[in-house]
Amino acid sequence: MHYITVHDKTFQPFLSEMEIQGAVRKIGKSLNQDYKGKQPLFIGVLNGAFMFCSDLLKTVDIPCEITFVRLSSYDGMESTGEVRSIINLQEDIAGRDIILVEDIVDSGLTMQKALTYFETLNPKSVAIASLLVKPDCLKCEIDIKYCGFEIPEKFVVGYGLDYNGHGRNFKEIYQLRQE
Repeated sequence: MHYITVHDKTFQPFLSEMEIQGAVRKIGKSLNQDYKGKQPLFIGVLNGAFMFCSDLLKTVDIPCEITFVRLSSYDGMESTGEVRSIINLQEDIAGRDIILVEDIVDSGLTMQKALTYFETLNPKSVAIASLLVKPDCLKCEIDIKYCGFEIPEKFVVGYGLDYNGHGRNFKEIYQLRQE
């Protein structure tokens, strides 16, 4: 087994590049079907979703646009549940079909607050596409229409996910190794 070290933590393989790309293609296929005849605006949530967003858009063959926002709620390995910042959109989303692209939904509180914010801008619809969801960690009801994987309550890095800014560059996803 190939372990990696990020800062002071050791991580073990969790999801392979092949597994991740299979889930991305599956989500892309669903989006192509559900948004046929529409022109959705994808909103990637930085920093974590940049890889997922890039790969996902390569599988989407409907007319669409993409933009990015930054939401922040993590401190080290814990979700604070508080959205510390939202860098506002330049685009007018009123009357548009919006797809929020997220790397991971943990407590759900960040996405819930983001949805509340986006709803004030009067979009036609808002759907969430998240590569990872931790159902056991959800603290609120949230509809994640497009989900790659439901995962256990373990800290993960790689494929855009980080530990204090490091570890985003791996093609695979690793989980914290339990000693």
